[in-house]
Amino acid sequence: MKAEIHPKYNTDTKVTCACGNSFDVGSTVEKIEVEVCSACHPFYTGTEKVIDTAGRVEKFKARMAKAKKSK
Repeated sequence: MKAEIHPKYNTDTKVTCACGNSFDVGSTVEKIEVEVCSACHPFYTGTEKVIDTAGRVEKFKARMAKAKKSK
């Protein structure tokens, strides 16, 4: 590596999440604030929900069937 062209690497950077969780990582910045982390993200916590948005597929199929009848 060339000398004096790389930023300083911090091995104890504190990452703070909006949920209150905090942990240390290595980074070139001294402090990181995030909105979502592995402690509160739905994918990692298992609270992920699949939402059917008012039966959109069924509504589309009904419209297509109605359009075919009117031809």
